Amino acid sequence: MSLNLGVLLRESAKKYPDRVAMVVGETKLTYATLHTYAQKLAGSLKKLGVERGQHVALMLPNVPHFTIAYFAVHYCGGVVVPLNVLLKGDEVQYHLEDSDAVALIAWEGFLEEAQKGFARADVCKDLVLAKADPADVTAPEGMHNMTALIGMGEAVTELPATDPDDTAVMLYTSGTTGKPKGAELTQFNMFYNAEYAGNRLMPLTENTVALATLPLFHSFGQTVIQNAVLGSGGTVVLLPRFDPVAAMGLMQQHAVTLFAGVPTMYFAILNHPEASNYDLSSLELCVSGGSAMPVEVMKAFDEKYGVNILEGYGLSETSPVASFNQLDQPKKAGSIGLPIWGVEFRLVDSDGNVVTETDKPGEICIRGHNVMKGYYKRPEVNAAQVKDGWFHTGDVGTRDDDGFYYIVDRKKDMIIRGGFNVYPREIEEVLYAHPAVIEAAVIGIPHESHGEEVKAIVALRAGQSATEEDIITYCKEKLAAYKYPRVVAFMDELPKGPTGKILKRELRS
Repeated sequence: MSLNLGVLLRESAKKYPDRVAMVVGETKLTYATLHTYAQKLAGSLKKLGVERGQHVALMLPNVPHFTIAYFAVHYCGGVVVPLNVLLKGDEVQYHLEDSDAVALIAWEGFLEEAQKGFARADVCKDLVLAKADPADVTAPEGMHNMTALIGMGEAVTELPATDPDDTAVMLYTSGTTGKPKGAELTQFNMFYNAEYAGNRLMPLTENTVALATLPLFHSFGQTVIQNAVLGSGGTVVLLPRFDPVAAMGLMQQHAVTLFAGVPTMYFAILNHPEASNYDLSSLELCVSGGSAMPVEVMKAFDEKYGVNILEGYGLSETSPVASFNQLDQPKKAGSIGLPIWGVEFRLVDSDGNVVTETDKPGEICIRGHNVMKGYYKRPEVNAAQVKDGWFHTGDVGTRDDDGFYYIVDRKKDMIIRGGFNVYPREIEEVLYAHPAVIEAAVIGIPHESHGEEVKAIVALRAGQSATEEDIITYCKEKLAAYKYPRVVAFMDELPKGPTGKILKRELRS
């Protein structure tokens, strides 16, 4: 058998050719147009040399170009490598080299950093520039213009017969140590997760209108909004950067029925002083993930807008949906719900024994159709993290008598800032490269709207000096905007244990 994720767009284009698939600003694209653009771009990518199984990186925000490029790569039989648009040049270079991407499609607003990384990554041969103005088909020397490639492309009309176990998307995620790793998600992983979200979890129809303000380069927005909604024939309203006023305005203007967001987005809308000026009565479905939803925020939002926010849990490695509260039964506020259909959870203790008692914590392990095939070029990590088919998440949870799961702790040291995972080790490596810093540690501290904020604690070298502003500016130049520390504290020496390991628990106290 064969399976290609591009079937989601192809089938909706057949059934609903004249229905609006995507909206951004005043621009509306029908399914027929979106599908044709993807096919024509695929033709040009193939002419550039993109072959089946090769990797193409996308550094695009929530604009139609992301979706067009995404499905164009699938029409080439390739693998999509979505990159965070906030990455800096060094980070772009790393991701391109580590993923073996042969091409990079980048948005004009992020071209400077994209170009820096592209220029240093020898494996990546083609840089494609995406612009907002469809009439502008120019591009600097050595680049291709995406609009021009669509215009001159010979449409690829047949989806390649990729296998269900072929990699469809490579999502980069970080562990608590080391560099980001590419999670290889198969055609079936991504297809069925979108099918489940659109048909079992919510469900969606051709009348669904979804607001896409979760980044499409992130697994949550990509699967639950883009793929699930397009696969159902609905309309996706794009908001490239979340702003509560802009989000509420679009919800009212387009009678949005589905909103998916991280808790900070719900908090921002709920507490905005102008919220009462907007009519959000069209909302039917709301889902939350990315980090724990405060129970009081959930209750207040549900009551104010007459909705029922469903909270769930997942990771990049699980495509991402792994568990959710269900529409057909009462939800439990504060719970990540039940494992989705066909997926198993179990808890294991520090000795690897399965935890059978209710309310007793253990590491969440997941097995099912949603689990990645592995991390790209990381056989040792794969062996350690996936055992007997069970993916070890590193997250600690409990299970109640009804089988509902609760997160009680997260991956060691990880910070969740505004729904984005921030891994201290990566920031600490940047801090240690500062000429004035001799020791550094990064922790998360509570923040009212972001959930957590990034705090750096540093010790300076003898005879050296640096201010909080100096450290923040240094990190800001080398790290994506959601990663760099906003708070810096100084100590003469960081606390350490008997082996010399810095004791972060003391820094948090």
